[in-house]
Amino acid sequence: MPAQDPLSHLIARAESLLGRLEAVLPQVLAAPDWTASIAFRYRKRNSRCLIEPVRHVATIRLTDLKEVEPQKQRLLRNTRQFVAGHAANNVLLTGARGTGKSSLIKACLNEFAGQGLRLIEVDKADLVDLPDLVDLVAERPERFVIFCDDLSFDEGEAGYKALKSMLDGSVAAPSDNVLIYATSNRRHLLPEYMKENLTYQHMADGEVHPGEVIEEKISLSERFGMWVSFYPFSQDEYLAIAAQWLRHFRVPEDAIGAARQECLVWALERGSRSGRVAYQFARDYSGRHHGDEVSENEFAAPAPESDVPDGLDHV
Repeated sequence: MPAQDPLSHLIARAESLLGRLEAVLPQVLAAPDWTASIAFRYRKRNSRCLIEPVRHVATIRLTDLKEVEPQKQRLLRNTRQFVAGHAANNVLLTGARGTGKSSLIKACLNEFAGQGLRLIEVDKADLVDLPDLVDLVAERPERFVIFCDDLSFDEGEAGYKALKSMLDGSVAAPSDNVLIYATSNRRHLLPEYMKENLTYQHMADGEVHPGEVIEEKISLSERFGMWVSFYPFSQDEYLAIAAQWLRHFRVPEDAIGAARQECLVWALERGSRSGRVAYQFARDYSGRHHGDEVSENEFAAPAPESDVPDGLDHV
């Protein structure tokens, strides 16, 4: 093999060095085509920071969500204020799993997308880049919701401090065209341990003051201006939600009534009467129901042709 000439060797080494430097140097966040979608994802790939348009946005509407009317009205009002350019709050949606927290945010996006609302989904591991993301969209005419789904932190995670500072505490004023909507199954967002109860101070008059550890864990949640709480569904609420989704999948009313017992068994097997379980049942039932219809039509005997005389149809 011929020896590599000195110039080519130098160029190869320089390219290798530049590749390593690019991996550790701060990356400039490039703006996407904001007309490509109404929803975007913030991603890090091979040390590059990207905002990617979501090609197929969830089509869920507010009318699809049942048995969460108070929660729906609160988030709808806050989002309407925000889109109109009025004061509005960052929102933390907490409570039982599968009760519609994330779906409600997606439905609000679809409701107000025509008025300039856009959504950027950010994973908790990438919240350290939140200030750069906010700076990027600060001059845009659209209104942006930063969406953090299933948010919770372990001790020492960097994203915790970044989010806390962005919500309330940074020396920089928050941009008025950005809100943070987060969902979580726990309100305080950090794990809580029995030993932390020992830090409570019991005063002489019987008053109890939480210790510093507890105060720190509560402080992040309190920086959200609005809390929207979701609760487990009763059996009747679960059945009403399942019926709504069955209608969504065009199941006839008589079949919906007949599906009641199967719906309850489905929830019993899953150990939950959540809206998510009701939706999953409706998908399964409607698929089987329509599948049976197709099978029956496929194997049905063809009707005799009217223009063939009786007795001559087998000639």
